[in-house]
Amino acid sequence: MFHTLTISDIRRETPDSVAISFDVPEELREAFAYKPGQYLTLRAEVNGEDIRRSYSIASAPGAALTVGVKRVADGAFSTFAQALEKGGELAVMPPEGRFICHEESNIVLIAAGSGITPMVAIAADALARGAKVTLVYGNRQTGSIMFRDALDSLKDRYLDRFTLVHILSREAQDVPLLNGRVTGEKITQLAQAGAVDLDGADGIFLCGPGEMIDDVAATLETRGVARNRVHFERFYQNGEVPRAPKSAAAEAAAKSGVAVTVVLDGTTRTFDMEAEDDTVLDAAHREGLELPFSCKGGMCCTCRCKVAEGSAEMAVNYSLEPWELEAGFILACQTRPTSEKLTLDFDAA
Repeated sequence: MFHTLTISDIRRETPDSVAISFDVPEELREAFAYKPGQYLTLRAEVNGEDIRRSYSIASAPGAALTVGVKRVADGAFSTFAQALEKGGELAVMPPEGRFICHEESNIVLIAAGSGITPMVAIAADALARGAKVTLVYGNRQTGSIMFRDALDSLKDRYLDRFTLVHILSREAQDVPLLNGRVTGEKITQLAQAGAVDLDGADGIFLCGPGEMIDDVAATLETRGVARNRVHFERFYQNGEVPRAPKSAAAEAAAKSGVAVTVVLDGTTRTFDMEAEDDTVLDAAHREGLELPFSCKGGMCCTCRCKVAEGSAEMAVNYSLEPWELEAGFILACQTRPTSEKLTLDFDAA
């Protein structure tokens, strides 16, 4: 459910990014309580189109609820957000997400670009409870570093427990190792130089472009880092996510038509999925039924539901864990039926 929140402050972080803070009224404080690393889904009508986008919370619990939005090329919402003003209003969904640091005492954070936003909250919270934090942050140049003041403040406050490593790809630094892009090889070199303790970390968090995450994650696996110590969150950009083609079963179901039933907030609705509908979410939208969703890229889990009857496949999946797949959970934004009837339960735990 979306709530209308007032923008309490808007601060320009870089020439193409802003930090947006919201005033949360007392009656919504419980609904908007969050854990560092979670995200908000923002909604607005932009040029006559209803658009939703997910942005990570960049503030520690207790501080003003804040997200960072970086403008991307041809990004309708991110461009719209650059012109928002204090006192304006936005529709905001309560916090969601699993990219969360629990009680780890020694964590390594690896981010690139706007992937820094959840890291600010995670680092501030972990340092406040006494953890050791190392942050490797990649950017093109100094002027593109988001939340630079907040990071410098943490560094000054926690000199003995916070290590901040800036990697710049288009601005030369005195230390050659700090030049270039964040890659698996770069992380290995930093570890060999003693700047990053990969072996001693009980949690390694990655956030940024998919190619960076894939490369660094593969390197960590090669080094023998246990998978349960590695956590990642991709951010979505239009056209970035490759989608698998439909299987023969999905093609056959699409041609014959599928009767889809959804259970949401205790209410049951049924509609037909037609051949031109790529996913259940597309069919629901065509029928005027509003289902929960945010990124539509298989990354955020907002549209998570359970297959109660029938069968289906997903075009992509970047968020559901293996145990969830085994339990029958699926992402509606990626769901393609493979049976003539399909029932999805959004109320399932």
